[in-house]
Amino acid sequence: MTWLRALREAVRSGLTLEETRLEPLLALRTAAGMAIIIGSALWLASPAYAASAALGAYSAGTATFQRTWRPRKVIALGAGAGLALSTFVGYLAAGRLVTFLPLLAVWAFAAGMAWAVGSTAGIVAATTVGSMLVTVTLPTSVGRALEYAVVIALGGVVQAALILLFPIRRWGAHRDALADALAAVADYARRLRHDPTAAFDPEPLMTARDAAAVTPSQARTRPTVLHGPRGLAERILPAVTALADPDVGAPAEGAGRDRARELLGAAADVLDAAARSIRRGTPAEVPPASAEVLRIDEEHEVLEGPARQAAERLVTLLDEALEIAGSGSTRGSTTTAHGPAGARFLVRPTMLRLVPVVVRSVRWELRRDSPVFRHAVRLAAVAVLGYLIAARLPLGHGYWAPIAAVMVMRPDFHQTYARAVARLAGTLAGVALATGMVQALGPDARLFGVLAVVSAALSHTLTRTGYAYSQCFTAAYVVFLLAMGGQAWEQTVPERVVLTLLGGALAMLAYAVFPAWETPRLAGRLADWLAANGRYAAAVLRSYAEPTREHRADMRRAQLASREARAAWQEAYDQARQEPIPPRGLTSREAEEAQEALKGFERAAMLMESRVPRAGSPFAPEAERLAEAMEADTAQAAIDVREHRNPDWGRVEEALRAWQDAPADRSPVVRRGAELQKRALEDLATAVSRTALERDTGSAREQQRTRVALAAEDDEAAHAHRGG
Repeated sequence: MTWLRALREAVRSGLTLEETRLEPLLALRTAAGMAIIIGSALWLASPAYAASAALGAYSAGTATFQRTWRPRKVIALGAGAGLALSTFVGYLAAGRLVTFLPLLAVWAFAAGMAWAVGSTAGIVAATTVGSMLVTVTLPTSVGRALEYAVVIALGGVVQAALILLFPIRRWGAHRDALADALAAVADYARRLRHDPTAAFDPEPLMTARDAAAVTPSQARTRPTVLHGPRGLAERILPAVTALADPDVGAPAEGAGRDRARELLGAAADVLDAAARSIRRGTPAEVPPASAEVLRIDEEHEVLEGPARQAAERLVTLLDEALEIAGSGSTRGSTTTAHGPAGARFLVRPTMLRLVPVVVRSVRWELRRDSPVFRHAVRLAAVAVLGYLIAARLPLGHGYWAPIAAVMVMRPDFHQTYARAVARLAGTLAGVALATGMVQALGPDARLFGVLAVVSAALSHTLTRTGYAYSQCFTAAYVVFLLAMGGQAWEQTVPERVVLTLLGGALAMLAYAVFPAWETPRLAGRLADWLAANGRYAAAVLRSYAEPTREHRADMRRAQLASREARAAWQEAYDQARQEPIPPRGLTSREAEEAQEALKGFERAAMLMESRVPRAGSPFAPEAERLAEAMEADTAQAAIDVREHRNPDWGRVEEALRAWQDAPADRSPVVRRGAELQKRALEDLATAVSRTALERDTGSAREQQRTRVALAAEDDEAAHAHRGG
């Protein structure tokens, strides 16, 4: 992708209105917390003091809208404490540049490294940098700085108290995650009716698993309905895959295929009903026609052999899903965990136990090629540079430039540029709107305080519809706060626009100068996914070779590792497609073909998983040799892909030939699945293998294809313009 096209995509993305479900009640509760803080400060102190006090309540409220599975009140308290600490420490060092600039650089670097823990931590940490930049200009003594810090922390306390006193849709995010997982499997079942070999994206299941991890205190109040359906979705997924597959399930044509389509449609209806039940906390309602389809008639059932076994297993699992959804429909239903921690639920560390986890994550990212580390370096450099440049400009409120840069910067190229465009557009619209109202209404501190609260509520309401639209009301909120504090709008409005433009330009320039491109790392991400898939396939085969509980546990761990590797590849692949640099190592076409091949490989492993025998079943010794060959070949192939060599599957081919020559084949289904895997590996080799000449000219061909595609787009746009 060229720079021009990448910038065009960033502008389009930054200004796109996303269709999502709004949460006005949550925004109203957050605005109430701000109203309490602002109203109290106006009553007890002064408008200027109230404008400063609103910072903690607004930022703490914003933090609670980030996607996280921890209690929202904990996030609000943590954000308030971080803002208060950055305010006080910043003031202590603010007397001289020689002390403040190093502190600012170190603090911004630490805020950038917080992305190693997750996006929520990174975003909240960035707000503390903004707090440090703003409030160092406000207090006049250490005592006053401490007062400001306490008031800002109080904003977080007020937000946490409101969350505790007025819970809105408690466990709602966790319910949505589980319902989305069931709905994703339902959608997959419907797609299998028309495409029996369709691939499944496990991201909703991964999200549901992440949401299912709770602390011991959360486990005591978690609704019963949030316990079982996630595991059922994991078991239903291979069942519907096996039923639809023409190689190991229903026949490709005829009455058996029609019956499989009926069962898949009914399964989708049941899963959707269970998802609605979990999401809304209401009883599950299944259409009578779907329930009738799921009855297996012993005499007249047209499915036979493995297809019938898959159908019977699917019906049993769907009955369990409906039973759990029905039992968990009562809103007050809770459960208490007994026994040792982790025996009944996935454990999430408490805040104290999270410290060593954070330390390990940050230590892992402290390397030059890490996107998080490079983001932290950019953040520190831009914060210091923006502060110095703005301080030398003949403008007040110079801190707006570094704040704008810090708040739009992200570890990847596309988000940074899209947010910079969105922030500028939103700021222009919000400032124009609020300035017109301030000029029309005249000086009135209380009225401007009310308008600031309303603007904050609208900003939080629209926070998931797009950064530009949320930022519009954030800018209006700032204008109303400044007007409430007695600032002249004729001076502050042009300053904010110019400094926001400067901050956005610094953020974009920083990424261009010190980037963290994903394109050169694609081959490594693909190799990691291939190796993880190989371990997963080998673990499935070992469960056939020796069906034990230990091998089942190993299979589950390998499956989760494979999904994580796939998610890492998908994230890198999506980012690389939006980056304005030529392909390195893997062309876009090779990456796409390799991705489809590995999806097929993963799907074949899932087909075999659907028939894994129970513990104590007869052994299949042929599977052990194939497992060793599969793991060895994929591990070596991962090295070959990373070093741009052609992979080879000699061990797998030899093991499959030996299996075919065995006197008695007791596992025809698993052998068929292994053959499908072998075919997928051959497709992968075809996608990434190149001759020496092809390796030299591949990048040039890819650039030529890109230029042709861009020229075609431009011609199409010109033709549409002439036609219009």
